[in-house]
Parts: sequence; structure tokens; C-alpha cells
Amino acid sequence: MAKLPTPGKNDRSAARQEALPEWVNAGLMGVATVVLCLIAQPISPAYREQQALNAWHASTVHRARHLDFAKEDASNDVRRLGDWVIGRNDNRGLPFVLIDKPRAHVFAFDAAGRLLGSAPALLGAARGDDSVPGIGERKIADILPSERITPAGRFVARPGRNADGEDIVWVDYGAAVSMHRVRTTNPRERRAQRLASPGIDDNRISYGCINLPPAFYNGVISPMFSRGRAMVYLVPDRRTLAQVFGMPEAAPTRLAQAATNEGPGKP
Repeated sequence: MAKLPTPGKNDRSAARQEALPEWVNAGLMGVATVVLCLIAQPISPAYREQQALNAWHASTVHRARHLDFAKEDASNDVRRLGDWVIGRNDNRGLPFVLIDKPRAHVFAFDAAGRLLGSAPALLGAARGDDSVPGIGERKIADILPSERITPAGRFVARPGRNADGEDIVWVDYGAAVSMHRVRTTNPRERRAQRLASPGIDDNRISYGCINLPPAFYNGVISPMFSRGRAMVYLVPDRRTLAQVFGMPEAAPTRLAQAATNEGPGKP
């Protein structure tokens, strides 16, 4: 086999064929310098925080799903609230209860969002969304009719006992608001009959507590809280879900949008 010739010092033709043009070399050197500078610079805390927020937002979007109410008749507000709870994992891995105050109805879910049961409820006689400050320290006889409010909002509820030793669930301990079996000690209030009636106009009777059918409380609520805490969410009477929970405002329906676009004074 013939030996290949070795280029000499003055033989530049072979070197030109293998070498890159000088402007390419210069460009590569510039890119390398920029990359090294970027690597050498420390990442600012603001950048790290923004990256974490982006990752959280992406994970929240991917988690978005609809809460399954099975065949239960649930209002649009309580469905939106349920989707918001599981979409952002607001229940933090705990069982949760959704209480539709306008419809006086309760829905219970396990930590994974599976429906455990639902039932009618008796709620505060007065419509409103905030408990009166200091009401939990006042005697029942001193509470005015206009102050008998079941508050709206998000609560970390815990099992407990009332002054009579009965097991209850504290929704808002400071305001003395709890969930418990329906109280029938005053026959004139007809609380059992109110729960059983098909309408909701007679379900506002309590001082603020949530009265439930005994079978539902014993079979669903009590086991839910047997291991400790659970979340309770109450749909407001007067304010919006956005005002109470910070949720996005609901998009207007096509009918409402059409009425808005039509404007006043048109036939």
C-alpha cells in the first residue's frame, strides 16, 4: 500500500481544506462566551419564584376536572365551587362538604372527590354571609332574629361536643356554628317536618347551625370526621363565589349576553 504524503510546513492547500473560515470561528467563540457568562451568573430569587409560579400554574391547569355529583340535582354555583375545590386541590387531601345555602342542601365527598351522600339541611333563619362579631360568646336569648346567620366561606371543620355532651362538628368554633343532628326539642318549630318537606322556603329556622337528618349525620358526616378534620365550603346567600372564595367570575350565559348586547330601549 502506498504511503500517503505528509503535508509540509509550507503546504497550506491541505490546511485550507480542513480549517473553518475565520468568521465562523469568531462566531463560535462569541456564542461560547455568552453561554459561559449565562452559566456563571447566579439565578435571582425573583426568577426562581416566577419559575415556581409557572410550574404551579401548569400543574393546576392539568389537574382541572369536574366534580362528579352522580345523579344528584346540584345548582350551577355548587358545581362551580366543587370544580374549583378539586381543580386546585384546595381540600388538601381531606374529605370535604359543600353546603348550598340558597338551596339548603349538603353534599359530602371523600378526599378523592367521590360523592358519599347528600341531604337537605336547616340553616340560619336570617339570610346573610357573615357571622356577627362576638356572637359565639352571647347567650341564645340575646341573639336577634337578623343575626341568626349561617356564614358563607371556607372552614377547616373539626369534631367536638356541645355543652350537653352531644357529638357535633365545629364549622366555626369562634362563632359557635356547628353541624349536628336536627334538634326537635321545640315541637312548635317543626324542624323534622321542615327537613322532610320538598320545598326550601321553610328550611331557614336555626340560630346559624347546620341541622341535618340523623341518618345522614350518623351514616355520612360522623364517619367523615372520625379521623379528624375535614373541609366545609358554604355557598353564599348574597355575595358571589368570586367575592367569597376569590374564584374567577362566571362567564355570562348566551341569553344574558344577548340581552346585554341588545341594550335598553329596543323592542
